Amino acid sequence: MASDNWLYRKVGVGAPDVTTAVERGLYSVSGKLLHLQLGKLVCVGRNYADHAKELGNSVPSKPLLFMKPAHAVQPLQHERIYIPTQFGACHHELELAVLISAPMRNVSAAKALDYVAGYGLALDLTLRDVQNELKAEGAPWERAKAFDGSAPLGPFVAATVFGDLQKASFQLYRNDQLQQDGKVSDMIFPVAELLAEISSVFTLDPGDVVLTGTPAGVGPLQPGDNLKMQLTSGNQQQWDWHTAVADEAEHKGRSNA
Repeated sequence: MASDNWLYRKVGVGAPDVTTAVERGLYSVSGKLLHLQLGKLVCVGRNYADHAKELGNSVPSKPLLFMKPAHAVQPLQHERIYIPTQFGACHHELELAVLISAPMRNVSAAKALDYVAGYGLALDLTLRDVQNELKAEGAPWERAKAFDGSAPLGPFVAATVFGDLQKASFQLYRNDQLQQDGKVSDMIFPVAELLAEISSVFTLDPGDVVLTGTPAGVGPLQPGDNLKMQLTSGNQQQWDWHTAVADEAEHKGRSNA
């Protein structure tokens, strides 16, 4: 089994049910082993109007979906996250991540949140120069969005202790400067509607993760940047995670040493 598949284990930070990415498989938010691996990551583009505007994109009439494989995941809350530097600008896009607890197929929006195990944060790392070239060609985005390590994924807080999802918010600070400030209530398509729409197209399995879109403020990362990601739940519990940005060539060099 590949070493860059991740599971979740209870670490006792903040609320009782907080989990963190480590290697292989999945644990439930209560710490119980679920005997399954992290699955696919389903991502939503342009789910904040201000973000669509800042990149000169139109606001979609229905959710814009794309995927990342499990190999895209790297731990968000470790000492470093690694980015490629040989393909031009690599942009940060901080998003609310939703962990799926049970198979979802044609689930209504009214019942969709019943299938959520927990909520966390993830970075949808994007090779912006590559993406712009692909968009100009009318080609898919996978080379810009789904490369290994393109989804730093952080701890999940259990849905049962998260409070009112619509009152949740999240922020990204880069070198102590606020870069992104997202409110769940500002999403064009709310989380429940997203899950219902996705499940009408293809099945979501336990261990799948949905990245729900990024607010305005995206921008390029540089090796040496220091990041702080902050998540505030609907009942005003708050978690901070810190990491530094490093060149993936450094990581590969150490791995091959």
